Amino acid sequence: MPTQPPPVWTPSDLAEDPHKHAEKAEKVRTMFGAIARTYDLNNRLHSFGRDQAWRRAAVRLADVKPTDRVLDCACGTGDLTRAFADAGAKAVTGLDFTPEMLEIARSRRLSPQESTTENISYVQGDAQKLPFEDESFDIVSIAFGIRNVARPPQALTEFRRVLRSGGRLIILEFGRPRLAPIRFLNNIYTRHIMPRTASLISRDKSGAYRYLPRSVETFLSVSEMSDAMAAAGFKVDAAKRMTFGVCIAYRGRASEKKSVPAAQFPQAESAP
Repeated sequence: MPTQPPPVWTPSDLAEDPHKHAEKAEKVRTMFGAIARTYDLNNRLHSFGRDQAWRRAAVRLADVKPTDRVLDCACGTGDLTRAFADAGAKAVTGLDFTPEMLEIARSRRLSPQESTTENISYVQGDAQKLPFEDESFDIVSIAFGIRNVARPPQALTEFRRVLRSGGRLIILEFGRPRLAPIRFLNNIYTRHIMPRTASLISRDKSGAYRYLPRSVETFLSVSEMSDAMAAAGFKVDAAKRMTFGVCIAYRGRASEKKSVPAAQFPQAESAP
């Protein structure tokens, strides 16, 4: 009988700040590879269908024009990528770190029901080292992925590099509700209920659904994320709280390019 592989995220890993783990990047890639096949199902069930509404809100916030070229980073199975295509963007590129996620995204792109996806392409790559020329895009997006990057400030710098001046950066990320009763209920759900039910549905042994809530708790606050975006060269003009603050939609407009010393970036490990 074959032995089970060890979990990607152990209880001792998650007792500390997972964003400080030296092997975070590889752990994240392995984890998402393990849950790729049931990722969308778990997203729909455990967000009560709100994940699609959040993505639609992100597309509206981006104010897509028919001439826009869009880069959707950490695209996963391509939900947001396809939403940008459906909104009428000229061309949309989905980029992800995990081959298993891209395999699903590409198969959906080829579905005969998807009549508006001829302008979509997918690329495997790292948000911290984007394989694109400077000022290649009008919109860059990343949904629920910035906290999974090993060095978020470096990814933000890359987003600015590939955006034209005046281009829009759209970030969707989980937040911590401000109202105490909502925060209490959300903590019970994300710490105790969701990890069990999502792991059962996905048959996951990697620890993915215990990492995910822990990664939210230890990531940047709204003000820290806004400061990090500003330090990377963005004028932050929206930080929209949705569903009682469970999800935050950020919009930053790319300022005129200038050199920003790395020391100015706030670090994820300093987040409460």
